Amino acid sequence: MNDTGNGQGNNTDNKELSKDFIRNIIAEDLKTDKNNGKVVTRFPPEPNGYLHIGHAKSICLNFGIAEEYEGGLCSLRFDDTNPLKESTEYVESIKSDVKWLGFDWKDRLFFTSDYFDKLYEFAEKLIKDGKAYVCSLSADEIRQFRGTLKEPGKESPYRNRTIEENLDLFRRMKAGDFEDGTHVLRAKIDMSSPNLSLRDPALFRIRRSSHHRTGDKWCIYPMYDFAHCLSDAIEGVTHSLCTLEFENNRPLYDWVIENVEPEFRPQQIEFARLNLTYTVMSKRRLSELVEGKFVSGWDDPRMPTLSGLKRKGYTPHAIRNFCDRIGIAKRDSMVDLALLEHTIREDLNDTAPRAMAVLNPLKVVITNYPKDITEEFDFPWHPQDANMGSRKVPFSNTLYIEQDDFMEDPPKKFFRLSPGREVRLRYAYFIKCNEVIKDEKTGQVKELLCTYDPETKGGSAPDGRKVKATLHWVSTAHAVKTEVRLYDTLFTKENPMEEKEGDFKSTINPESIKILTESMVEPVLAAAEPGTRYQFERLGYFCVDSVDSTKEKPVFNRTVTLRDQWAKILKQKGQKKGG
Repeated sequence: MNDTGNGQGNNTDNKELSKDFIRNIIAEDLKTDKNNGKVVTRFPPEPNGYLHIGHAKSICLNFGIAEEYEGGLCSLRFDDTNPLKESTEYVESIKSDVKWLGFDWKDRLFFTSDYFDKLYEFAEKLIKDGKAYVCSLSADEIRQFRGTLKEPGKESPYRNRTIEENLDLFRRMKAGDFEDGTHVLRAKIDMSSPNLSLRDPALFRIRRSSHHRTGDKWCIYPMYDFAHCLSDAIEGVTHSLCTLEFENNRPLYDWVIENVEPEFRPQQIEFARLNLTYTVMSKRRLSELVEGKFVSGWDDPRMPTLSGLKRKGYTPHAIRNFCDRIGIAKRDSMVDLALLEHTIREDLNDTAPRAMAVLNPLKVVITNYPKDITEEFDFPWHPQDANMGSRKVPFSNTLYIEQDDFMEDPPKKFFRLSPGREVRLRYAYFIKCNEVIKDEKTGQVKELLCTYDPETKGGSAPDGRKVKATLHWVSTAHAVKTEVRLYDTLFTKENPMEEKEGDFKSTINPESIKILTESMVEPVLAAAEPGTRYQFERLGYFCVDSVDSTKEKPVFNRTVTLRDQWAKILKQKGQKKGG
């Protein structure tokens, strides 16, 4: 069974498919044999940035629906109509992300630029039918003439040019006779329409810029709303699925299709986009973060981009599972980031091997353990999955533990190491702290002198005595120094876009990344391949960085902490529901 975006697999029995309003529409269309029983969808990104997790929702929906129906098809189409902002880099990153999520467009890779000649012909048809005209107003004047939600727009003084004059001007636009901004081709619809998108929208503009695929062949380019719907029609898309911000554009989508009259008519259906707390989900806003150097790039692990999430340690399975859980709705809502973190935590709990790392080391000297002896303990890679096997972990008389696992004067409920207290070292021995060595200048704890009980080998005492804490550790003689990057939310506010005047950058979290340069990991992790994920015991889930990590200096990114905030949220909701 395939792991499709809705978790249902490649199943043609509609009764077994998960239902949402889009799938209900498709089921009804199939009953009436609309579109000759075909289901054709597409994922149509603009190649002007990297994909983010909101796009993953659309990818899972479009490709998932195509997989659910016998003969279903889904295309990957790049709506590349703006050469100023698009590049091959973005095209390749998008293709890589779609593949990474586990989907395949097979032989259905398309570009709107493939249709530029056809789109030009469609535009001439509208001119010949008296439904489009060349307007010579400036961009500012067009905005002024457009009107507002309360006031109708004013007709352009160029609206009543003759068909012959419009054809001549449009062809000269194509030939490169005019400078950018001097003319645009506009649809002749209704300047008094309550829907602003129908107030004579632009269809083609002059843009003297080299295109990443067509080079300098064109100096005029179609507008997105004109090209998008006609590209759907050319490709035979039956259900054009898009997010709610395009709902107001649907009448324009329909107007273009009705008046151009292509051979096939698609149906546009809108669904709620993904909004995630502590995140911005606009490619324009994400681009501002990259260009302003607020992040290291599109693949910065703090970014909601798929490349950033991948670098942070997220799995395709977790992201698809998350998209399945949030479902498809008709109204926008905000999804708690804790649910996404819960989903990856749930996935990695089953699949990530365990290892020991000490992020903030504190030296422990076991004074009664022989200095010239090294033991090896057999540690399982996963306590619930014997198939993962085990590895040898060296133990010596000098170890590192976490600084937070020791307190000289502990409060009542602190059960970890303190003077005179005994704790368990994971899979090894009981140790007891006898003396604290401090730095003479700073007064900070420098190392602990402890003793061990050789009778507690393996972590249990033959006399039955108990300890209240088990600590992870790394042998100092064998530890590998590493860099660890601890990530937090990129923004301090749940909804950064609610900030006054839209200054979302003012809510950037100054503590969104903390870099530890003195961390120590067990020796086997020195050979860990980039992208490998681990649970660092008691600390969280971490991934070997795919960009900066080297064999000489491993770098680990924290994917998520062990604490499950979503489980806490559900528990609180349950308590409220229970009264």
